[in-house]
Amino acid sequence: MLMDAWSGSQGNASHAESLGAVGRGHRSMGAHLRLDHGVAGARFRVWAPNARAVSVIGDFNGWQGGAHKLHPLSDDSGVWDGFVPGAHHGQRYKYRIEPQQGPAVDKADPYAFLAEEPPRTGSVLWDLSYEWRDGDWMAQRMARNALSAPMSIYELHPGSWRPGREGRRFLGYEELADELIPYLLEMGFTHVEMMPLTEHPFYGSWGYQTTGYFAATSRYGTPQQLMRFVDRLHQAGIGVILDWVPSHFPNDAHGLATFDGTHLYEHADPRQGFHPEWNSLIFNYGRHEVADFLVDSALFWLGTYHFDGLRVDGVASMLYLDYARKAGEWIPNKHGGHENLEAVAFLRRLNTAVYAHHPDVQMIAEESTAWPGVSRPVGAPDTLAGLGFGLKWNLGWMHDTLRHFARDPLFRGFHLEDLSFGLVYAFSENFVLSLSHDEVVHGKGSLLARQFGDRWQRFANLRTLYGLMWGHPGKKLLFMGGEWGVEREWNHEATLDWALLGDPLHAGAKRWVADLNRVYRSHPALYEVDFSEQGFRWLIRDDAQHGVMAFLRQGHDADHPVLVVLNLTPEVRHGYRIGVPREGHWRELLNSDAAIYGGSGVGNLGGVNTAQVPSHDQSHSLQLTLPPMAALFLEAPR
Repeated sequence: MLMDAWSGSQGNASHAESLGAVGRGHRSMGAHLRLDHGVAGARFRVWAPNARAVSVIGDFNGWQGGAHKLHPLSDDSGVWDGFVPGAHHGQRYKYRIEPQQGPAVDKADPYAFLAEEPPRTGSVLWDLSYEWRDGDWMAQRMARNALSAPMSIYELHPGSWRPGREGRRFLGYEELADELIPYLLEMGFTHVEMMPLTEHPFYGSWGYQTTGYFAATSRYGTPQQLMRFVDRLHQAGIGVILDWVPSHFPNDAHGLATFDGTHLYEHADPRQGFHPEWNSLIFNYGRHEVADFLVDSALFWLGTYHFDGLRVDGVASMLYLDYARKAGEWIPNKHGGHENLEAVAFLRRLNTAVYAHHPDVQMIAEESTAWPGVSRPVGAPDTLAGLGFGLKWNLGWMHDTLRHFARDPLFRGFHLEDLSFGLVYAFSENFVLSLSHDEVVHGKGSLLARQFGDRWQRFANLRTLYGLMWGHPGKKLLFMGGEWGVEREWNHEATLDWALLGDPLHAGAKRWVADLNRVYRSHPALYEVDFSEQGFRWLIRDDAQHGVMAFLRQGHDADHPVLVVLNLTPEVRHGYRIGVPREGHWRELLNSDAAIYGGSGVGNLGGVNTAQVPSHDQSHSLQLTLPPMAALFLEAPR
């Protein structure tokens, strides 16, 4: 499967030579600086099988069509090829494509490595040479990205994290690394997830309306500056995940839409090829050349840029033919169902290729439905289960949890199933608990604003929510600003309000998240067995009278569990008994009500000794003081 060539809709074997094997198409397609018979210049190749004529226009010929005509390769691949002597690094270009009918159109190169900074739309000749210095990280990456490793991800939109310098709108990749690396080290996050950095014409799409599937956006710098950004984070021991979008693309005139005058990359029928929710186009995943193009893009970012994983956007929209559509607005599959069988085959092929080439990365699905086996091994062709992702966002947990923390605490005891239901299916997939950018936009308000109560209660609730999240099975993802409780909904046109950190409650929330990460990373019980029932045990699931929940987390060493206790009400609980499996002194690792976090300072003076009083099916028990609206973490005796 991995070495399948761009076989073409007719399965022409000669396409292997012209378009290259999967994962290597970008090495021959697009524009490449090289010598041809001793003459320096650039070779151009573009797939436009239905064009009448193609030429390359750019700075090297005054943008004159016909000055450098491309010629079809002899293998009937639909690829046009030509060499432009004298073309050099940094020059801009496009393809002038003459369709069979209608006027010529000027298109950006689908394989371009760089594009002009929007609103300009030209492609740029670019040499991707770079000397990497992250050998130590790459040697350790398998362990760092393992399912048994801690993974606490900071989701970042680079254009709105901090303001630009010296009159620039954005921080460049270099300046971003200068400020981000010490911040992530201070906060203890293991990875950063970058919202899409592939080139996109509309900044307000946040990168999700991609036109450059091989071009890093020029808003923040050059390809080498992005490589150095990743390199520097790796040298600091921080992984970098890229948000990647194969689920749709915009209809901008310079992009992939009707590329050669026909629906080349997208379906022609709008019932298959148009996204009503996003007003964008849908890839034709059943066309070999299109599937190869996307697989090649994924492998390109992982290989050329050393990204440690891809978060694949909009997987649910790919899997269902009736996604965001009413009856009569979609075409059933060959069995009469609503599953997109071509997208299923593509996703399986994508994940198979990625893990074969890069077994030490993670493929992460944003998938919001109950599709079976998203993060399970690739299934048989005649089944739907098993898409081959490594991880999947747990959006059900997110919805249930945010709903619970918006409730009046006096009545939360009657709704503990909001928080317990997720454990019914918690081990059916390899889940990431995500509180992403999607939860703080479009009128939803910030995470802090979504909590119940007055200002003090909202912060207490937010700290408890994070305590639940870091104690709960699953990897973690938090969108920027959530770590200190930003008050405003995220706006991509503004930067985060860092001045809030002068307020003790905001500063306390930030310190709480940093300490959660510190304890999380230093206690294997909290991360080693995230995806099996062996790593989790309920002690108290439904104490509706007191609004209390408690559970144990354990790693491979079951003798050293961590106890997580949640008091979801504003009442202090004195002498609350909880059964535990180990006799001795249980040390209080974390208390979200501690004064240093902005809490009221109620606690257990650093720990509690067990009593030989059976409780909750355990031979020993603790009598704890449970602070109001708080989370406690206690470590078993060693």
